[in-house]
Amino acid sequence: MDLSMPSKQIKLEEGLSTEIKLEDGLSSSSVAQEEYFCVSPQEPTQTNSGKGMPFHCSDCGKSFMKKSAFQTHQRIHTGEKPYQCSDCGRSFTQQSNLKKHQRIHTGQKPYMCSECGMTFNQQSALQAHRRTHTGEKPFQCSECGQYFRKTETLKKHQRIHTGEKPYQCSECEMSFRESGHLKKHQRIHTGEKPYHCSECGQSFRDSANLKKHHRIHTGEKPYQCSDCGMSFTESGSLKRHRFIHTGEKPYHCIVCGKSFNQQSDLRRHQSVHTGEKPYQCSECEMSFRESGHLKKHQRIHTGEKPYPCLECGMSFRDSGNLKKHQRIHSGAKL
Repeated sequence: MDLSMPSKQIKLEEGLSTEIKLEDGLSSSSVAQEEYFCVSPQEPTQTNSGKGMPFHCSDCGKSFMKKSAFQTHQRIHTGEKPYQCSDCGRSFTQQSNLKKHQRIHTGQKPYMCSECGMTFNQQSALQAHRRTHTGEKPFQCSECGQYFRKTETLKKHQRIHTGEKPYQCSECEMSFRESGHLKKHQRIHTGEKPYHCSECGQSFRDSANLKKHHRIHTGEKPYQCSDCGMSFTESGSLKRHRFIHTGEKPYHCIVCGKSFNQQSDLRRHQSVHTGEKPYQCSECEMSFRESGHLKKHQRIHTGEKPYPCLECGMSFRDSGNLKKHQRIHSGAKL
């Protein structure tokens, strides 16, 4: 008796088909390829040629060719994260994401840049880094046309156009476009200043302010005025200085219309209208409109006279009185 069975054609996922002869004692699972999911001949099938995909998500309508991809996708809806990190307990929907995450703990950085030798723990991070060498910026903002190297940088930028500020402070309800900006802001409430100057020990809330402060010690002034050659430690100081050359006065008093080239000058001027004197002496409770005026006044109490005359050694509380005194030596009229 011939026990052989007729050949059956089994259609595989990805649009592949193969002739598999099923013989007695041979299970179909032994011939199914690991990469593809066999579809029962009785079930309706669709190929990769364009009409559809066999695995359909009833939650969002997405379709998939592979059962494994479909099952992974469903975890988005169920919230299931079966792959857990043994070091920190964080969970992931995919094993591949867990493997990538574990490199944070192991320090493994298998992806190396052939240009500069920098290493990365994810291939996507290496690809983004390579663009610093090539200059490639493939991600364009549809609003203003600006290009970016990374999708996340583009997303942050787009919030300028949308006005979206998804990161809110739980203390004062101020909102921010970036999580990093919120983190810096929260240090105002906590008083945390994690960046310390190695020269003088002064502490700062963020690294940018520490970098600016360092220039006091190094004497570095990287921002130079193209008109007069004056140099500054901060770009903002250069910008304010250039108003002298351009004549621009962008800060306007809404009370009298007077204009100023610096915001600090406008604030000082506004106190003339408001009568506000926010700087108070702790010794005698006298108040002043400007911090500089308070500082001069406090020398009455401290006895400090930081301006000495080089001719006779007499000292004065402020530079104005020193200048008046120097006219005695120069013979200039008082």
